[in-house]
Amino acid sequence: MMILKTAMQMDPIEGIDPFGDSSFALMLEAQNRGHKLSYYTPDTLALRDGIVTARVAPVQVFDQPKGSHFKLGEVLVTDLSTFDVVHLRQDPPFNMNYITVTHLLERVHPKTLVVNPPEAVRNAPEKLLVMAFPHLMPPTLVTRDRQSIYDFRAEHGDVIVKPLYGNGGAGVFLINESGQNLSSLIEIFEQSFAEAFIVQKYLSDVRKGDKRIILIDGEPVAAINRVPAEGETRSNMHVGGRPEAISLTARDQEICQAIAPALKARDMIFVGIDVIGDYLTEINVTSPTGIREVKRFGGPDIAALIWDSIEKRRR
Repeated sequence: MMILKTAMQMDPIEGIDPFGDSSFALMLEAQNRGHKLSYYTPDTLALRDGIVTARVAPVQVFDQPKGSHFKLGEVLVTDLSTFDVVHLRQDPPFNMNYITVTHLLERVHPKTLVVNPPEAVRNAPEKLLVMAFPHLMPPTLVTRDRQSIYDFRAEHGDVIVKPLYGNGGAGVFLINESGQNLSSLIEIFEQSFAEAFIVQKYLSDVRKGDKRIILIDGEPVAAINRVPAEGETRSNMHVGGRPEAISLTARDQEICQAIAPALKARDMIFVGIDVIGDYLTEINVTSPTGIREVKRFGGPDIAALIWDSIEKRRR
């Protein structure tokens, strides 16, 4: 039996929803397999004399409601190179702090297997990696140039405007064909974000759902549909999106086959893509979600499949 010393780098464990959190699902599976499980938050990372450390605590996890779902041991400054596996699982935004974290973790990978690989995560932000597949996407513009945005909206009518490095549906706006609030929104984005923005043709099929497809080692294993709440453009579950079971279509399979070589070349173990209707909209590589929802609706145990993949590499 393989016993791995593993650490979960994630957002504060006390604040997560244990029944919906994919990092927690991975921790439960690691514990069930007998792996030595630890936890730390990325703000405790440090680099000194070439050694990357964090304030790490052994952790036990319990499939119980929030508040009863974990127990920490003694927190110690620990050399991350002493672990077999580290999961890079804190949520975006994908800002300079996130990028710095990938540089630090790159110093221990691949001797310590970091999932997903830090260099690949840094070089493949979800809203930019997807731009390598324009034939799979709806019309999309990445820019800060106002006139380009006005011209794009005039060409395509209703558009979605969102920050390039946002997450979880934060800052996602629907601007209708009249575009009366577009100038004001651009002003807000210019003041709030140093980077370019994304402007994308609105897909009315989003009312039927935004499909999250989970791929392991570049192969699709399951999907969950997320249906927006009434009066809401966003389908993210933490803003009221309703999950439902769904199967993969021929078009979904076509999209997965098209992007698989890029994911495999980057050794991406756990990836979640977003598909609306016939179009690919995002490739999520930082902290993909959906594990718990898929299993709840009778799908495969994705946490187990991910750990199978990790153990295969460690052998």
